Amino acid sequence: MSPSSALNRSFSAGSTAARCATGAGSWCPTQRVKRPRQEPGHFTICNAIKQKPATWPRTTRLSSPAWQAPMIAGTPGLQNPQRTLTEPAPKPTYFRSNTTMSDLRRRELLKHSCVLFGLAATGCTGHLASSIPAATAAPWRRAQQIVEGIQAPVITGRDYDIRAFGARPGAGSDSLPAIKNAIAACNAAGGGRVVVPAGLWRLDGPIHLQSDMALHLERGAHIRFSGDREFYKPLVRTRWEGTEVYNYSPMIFGNGLRNVAITGPGIIDGQGAANFLPWRKKQKADKNRLRQMGHDGVPVEQRVFGDGHWLRPQFVQFYNCRQVLIDGPTLIDSPFWVMHLVYCDQAIVRNVTVNSTHINSDGVDPDSSTNVLIENCNFNVGDDGVAIKSGRDQDGWRVGRPSRNIVVRNCEYTGNTGGGMAIGSEMSGGVSDVYVENYKIPRSNHALYFKSNLDRGGNISNIHIRDIQAERAASVIIFTNDYHGYRGGNHPPRFENVSIRNVNCREARVGLHIIGHPRAPVRNIALEDVIIGRAEIPMQIRDIENLSFDNVQINGLTQEVVDIKFTEKPVKLRY
Repeated sequence: MSPSSALNRSFSAGSTAARCATGAGSWCPTQRVKRPRQEPGHFTICNAIKQKPATWPRTTRLSSPAWQAPMIAGTPGLQNPQRTLTEPAPKPTYFRSNTTMSDLRRRELLKHSCVLFGLAATGCTGHLASSIPAATAAPWRRAQQIVEGIQAPVITGRDYDIRAFGARPGAGSDSLPAIKNAIAACNAAGGGRVVVPAGLWRLDGPIHLQSDMALHLERGAHIRFSGDREFYKPLVRTRWEGTEVYNYSPMIFGNGLRNVAITGPGIIDGQGAANFLPWRKKQKADKNRLRQMGHDGVPVEQRVFGDGHWLRPQFVQFYNCRQVLIDGPTLIDSPFWVMHLVYCDQAIVRNVTVNSTHINSDGVDPDSSTNVLIENCNFNVGDDGVAIKSGRDQDGWRVGRPSRNIVVRNCEYTGNTGGGMAIGSEMSGGVSDVYVENYKIPRSNHALYFKSNLDRGGNISNIHIRDIQAERAASVIIFTNDYHGYRGGNHPPRFENVSIRNVNCREARVGLHIIGHPRAPVRNIALEDVIIGRAEIPMQIRDIENLSFDNVQINGLTQEVVDIKFTEKPVKLRY
């Protein structure tokens, strides 16, 4: 049998190939060759991935499960958290199309199949659909529609120079009272810009913004926040790692605002490494106590932290705001998450540079937020560059607000210890309709990072990613429901309907790490033009339904998918 005909052989879930579970070095009857010995965590050619030189013909595997996750009424994208691991697993159905490359061009085959998305909408149950739903046939048109629909704030009125209110530059004087007075005058006049001119300005406490105003930092302006915890009182209602709480105020904070902005090329300095990072060594008891409160449904008004507690405040947070803009500043040395958008709608983050390389310094976190544009930003951080979230476990279900309609484009991640582009791990409210393009990730722990655990519930769906340029990564594409912090719950999350195309990475320890759960397999993942030059472990794949490869090359070999469940124990990754 020629290599080409062997590669176009049709396999089904009940075929000899799918049933073959022989050990290393044993005979594989379907391929007529002796199975090579495999290293732990690698896949055998017979029952997982067929590899062939990139010049051989390619085929596409099509399959469709006949079951979908139950949903909570009125909450799009939110998986029913009451379904537990003890329920019987749905049995998927599989098929393989008899269409070959001579009958239909490869790209047209993908276009007309139901493998990618919209199975419930099309009623596709094991046959070729005439077309996929319109929302997924042209996802990037939808991304442009989202961008065009986002309303940027419009700030009118005059400028309020903080020097006119008594601010004096230099580390020896607290300029916060002057900024507060300038904001009050701006607000009383109906809006305008509070202007911070060039110079170093010490602030002994947080800036609380108002609607219809912009905090504008001129070139050469440098705001530096002090580290005394007493300065960040009174406590404010916020969300800390996905659970609502009363905690110290973020350094720049807005609650319930509309038409608000932070603009200009100045520097905002949180002095986080010296003043707040030491809190992390003492925060474990408080973190666990807060999570237990969320699990038990303790009223938020009773979740009061602050004195005697060690939950670090966020750097910049907009909470329940609309028409938000952050444009131009450089944010350095954050105490915790850098830009945190909680319950926001119509938000733009652009032209922002972040330099904060210690742990938990996520660049920007849209958290239960909708209609968000993140563009032209550079994230030199010690955690994830962009991390989309929607609440944690029971508290996330209680709030029930997903993150959706989010566009990330033309950004660069220059950290090396987190994920360049992440979704999760706090995603219990659901994440959907995310579009990421033209993202440079020279060095990262995980380039594209989908993370959760079995406490979370929730659903990550309709994610479209393209044009990712990476150099080195521990893993290039990772889906995991084994993220740390698991508390023993029985609410597996769902990852489904994800397309990733045009990804290039020079080298990685693991190329693809896609691990679902028997009760919640990863579903409907389409990878196209994914080129990984060198990977110590090409793939770790288990508990997945409907995986489609189109020109996926690792170590110079084009990878092919066959219709089976993968059961090999993967190598543990560092999260």
